[in-house]
Amino acid sequence: MYIHVRRYRIAIVCAVIFLGAGHNLVAQEILTAPRFFEQVAANYAGIVDYIANIRVSTEAETMEGELFYRAPNLIRINFTRPTDQVLVSNGEVFMLHVPRYNVTLQQELRARGTETLANLASAQGLGLLRRNYSIAYLDSPAPQPLSEESELMVTKLRLNWRTTSEGFRQLILSIDEDMVIRRIEGVTVNYDRIAFHFDNVRLNQNIPVTRFDYDPPSGANRFHNFLFEGDS
Repeated sequence: MYIHVRRYRIAIVCAVIFLGAGHNLVAQEILTAPRFFEQVAANYAGIVDYIANIRVSTEAETMEGELFYRAPNLIRINFTRPTDQVLVSNGEVFMLHVPRYNVTLQQELRARGTETLANLASAQGLGLLRRNYSIAYLDSPAPQPLSEESELMVTKLRLNWRTTSEGFRQLILSIDEDMVIRRIEGVTVNYDRIAFHFDNVRLNQNIPVTRFDYDPPSGANRFHNFLFEGDS
């Protein structure tokens, strides 16, 4: 009789624990990838500007520098590798000075602009991604190391293009616990791979607009609309 009562009590305790755990699991709302992306976008909507160390990796080369961004569309990269190379865009004109060739490339942007991985890390860029890409977790919602050798834990999202008119077939976004993008990896239309790494990200630094003014060296050869004809 004692053994029977004891087993009965144990069964009740186990049932209570199980039901309690089950209640907690139901209460915890599953965060889907699109909703997680919305949280990231909401965070960037509140960012006025930021500064970051940036590394650009392609199959052919690696470039490094300091990135300045100011909402909604001002961006500048002062490269240290290659030395003195500068990229500047104000949303209307894109300019790249390449000192090793003594060349300045200047492009008037179309209404939609040109997609680069650098300007995708902004509220405006994330808005484009939301409309034009399907969003899913790369593996799972669980945080994972940014890379095998990194201790930084990130959530990784995989974005696939909805139409072939986009600049990238696929994008992988790595986002840290503060909802800051730390890496964007892209596969272009031609299956080329490029990655932008964002380190030492400093938010809301009150960057002056004048930081984005740039006059290339007067002796540099300048090429206008080298990608496509600008809008009239």
